[in-house]
Amino acid sequence: MLAAAVLLGGIYAADADACTGISLTAQDGSNVVARTVEWAATPMQCGYVVAPRGHKHQSYTPTGENGLKYKSVYGYVGVYTEYEPFVVEGINETGLSAGLFFFPGYGQYAPYDSKYNDKTLCDMQFVSWVLSQFSSIDQVKKALSEINLITLDHKIGAVHWRIAEPDGRMVVLEIVAGVPNFYENELGVLTNAPCFPWHMTNLNNYVNLEPGLAPDNTLKPGVILQSLGHGSGMLGLPGDFTPPSRFVRAAFFQTTSPVWATGFDTVIQAFHILNNFDIPIGSQHAKADIPKGLPSATQVTSVTDQKALVFYYRTAWNSNIRCIDLKDIDFRRVSYQSHPLDEVQVQPVEKLKVM
Repeated sequence: MLAAAVLLGGIYAADADACTGISLTAQDGSNVVARTVEWAATPMQCGYVVAPRGHKHQSYTPTGENGLKYKSVYGYVGVYTEYEPFVVEGINETGLSAGLFFFPGYGQYAPYDSKYNDKTLCDMQFVSWVLSQFSSIDQVKKALSEINLITLDHKIGAVHWRIAEPDGRMVVLEIVAGVPNFYENELGVLTNAPCFPWHMTNLNNYVNLEPGLAPDNTLKPGVILQSLGHGSGMLGLPGDFTPPSRFVRAAFFQTTSPVWATGFDTVIQAFHILNNFDIPIGSQHAKADIPKGLPSATQVTSVTDQKALVFYYRTAWNSNIRCIDLKDIDFRRVSYQSHPLDEVQVQPVEKLKVM
């Protein structure tokens, strides 16, 4: 089982570095976090878990399932990819949300030492630990000093995390040279490498971008440059799929979005924004390397209404939006369970009857 987990991590490191996260706030105070989950190599068997209060966890280490033991204080719902303990995105019953994003080439954890297995936590299980134990960012910050966060295999590459409270506060956690760094994320956007502060600085390169039409520009008498269409104020917005370009694109799409009345309206708006980050198969591969049977590298898109405690998702195989309402779950009595995101990986199509 451990070998399979390490192998999966190797796949992730090579092909899963394209996740994009945004956040929006509604007029009614609802905070909504949303993200894509990409794997460009093969179709992944993704599912969701429902974990009750009192559920027992134990972390993996490079030597087995012998790391940190902990019991759920809070119930949560989370999405996993291939392997149930590796929850990549979720929300708990207090409204705290957490997600991991790959961070290759920049993150470095402290070295693994088996002498401290009893307080060692695998990076891929950090989201489950956060959701099961805490209701606030400050609690996570305090507890992080009491554990050793490690990777199962250094070839896998590191991850960084987004943690968000239902009042809108969000932080990014990055571990570089073994040192944890928490960054307040007032913008609410996250992608992958490089480090979060670099992405924020890079936005200054796009200071000229603004929504709407660019003004006319008279080069000289009789030579007037005019916009060729709506949206010319955004000329220069990067359109490729690299993490820096996606960060810039997400920042401008998110901040120019209208503020909708309700959390549900905002959820739908988040799905629309993330349509722009759906990565077509073939765009990231040489022609000889295009994977078979994968309709999109964006295999999961999720949106979470932290105030309403509703988790929404759609997949590459079924673009219909589905949801789990945590308010319908009694986390004191529900049993631990997992289910596939798609029972059948086929897009349903409604056939209209013409009379």
